[in-house]
Amino acid sequence: MRKVQALLFDLDNTLMDRDHTFRSFSRKFVQDFLGHLEPGEAERVVEDIILRDADGYRDKDGFFAELSDVLPWQKPLSAIDIRAYYDKTYITHGALMKHAAHILEYCRERGYILGLVTNGKKDIQYGKIDLLQLRGYFKAIVISGEVGISKPDPEIYRHALDRLGAAAEETLFIGDHPVNDIWGAAKAGMETIWLKRNHPWDEQLDALPWKTIHELDELKTII
Repeated sequence: MRKVQALLFDLDNTLMDRDHTFRSFSRKFVQDFLGHLEPGEAERVVEDIILRDADGYRDKDGFFAELSDVLPWQKPLSAIDIRAYYDKTYITHGALMKHAAHILEYCRERGYILGLVTNGKKDIQYGKIDLLQLRGYFKAIVISGEVGISKPDPEIYRHALDRLGAAAEETLFIGDHPVNDIWGAAKAGMETIWLKRNHPWDEQLDALPWKTIHELDELKTII
């Protein structure tokens, strides 16, 4: 590998603590629409919503339709109404991943070109980025809903590299998802660093991370 010139980051559960964010959103959702439940039952419903969400990898329309069908409503809420509430309020629960601001500052001070590649709707993802005050760190921000390509399609990474003005062999990708981050970026020619969070490694994948970390500040021993 040549000298690293650029770093590309994933957003959800890499720079943004999605676990915290979605749990906070779910508790507020239950408080607002299922306030008739006793505290213990309300918390069980929160855990059920988190389980059904599958770390954000559910199709949102199907997920909201399921919630509309199965939650113990006093006054039922439609999938459309749940979607509207989510789109309006979810980003307000955003929280940075531990060490995220520090490591981005560390990388920027050392002259790395920084970029961000994330799947999701344009408005939602930019809302998170701006709430967390991340926009200023990045030369390029690539959102699947804006460019019409989604991870793990290698083209979304190549698009980001073009916007960074960086070569794949001089760029590291840091993310938490074995397929959407590590496999996809590797197929675009990059070395990768896997931030091990909620997803187990899939042994059938034909690409391995260059390094594995458990906290973002471990990057300081690598780059």
